[in-house]
Amino acid sequence: MSATATTKKKIMPLGDRVLVKPMSADDTKKTASGIIIPETVSKEKPEQGKVIAVGTGRTTDEGKVLPMAVKVGDTVVFSKYGPDEIKVEGEEYYIIREDSILAVIK
Repeated sequence: MSATATTKKKIMPLGDRVLVKPMSADDTKKTASGIIIPETVSKEKPEQGKVIAVGTGRTTDEGKVLPMAVKVGDTVVFSKYGPDEIKVEGEEYYIIREDSILAVIK
């Protein structure tokens, strides 16, 4: 591979894990109606992000794979202490177990 070739790494979560791109702090400080939320309030709120990739699903003890409830493109709310943070090519992502996702925002 030459030094000029550009390669974008693809991350595929395993099992019941989900790859999420966190929303920037600016995205979460203002409500849709334009009200600015003080930083002290937003620190205790659950985190939000966009689903980039999903695993195959959770495997039961019997070997059956349960499908994922979220899909690529969903905006989700997840527990603040649930994600594992990773950085790939300068971009920050979270890998989260499906049971740490609290809701899908529609």
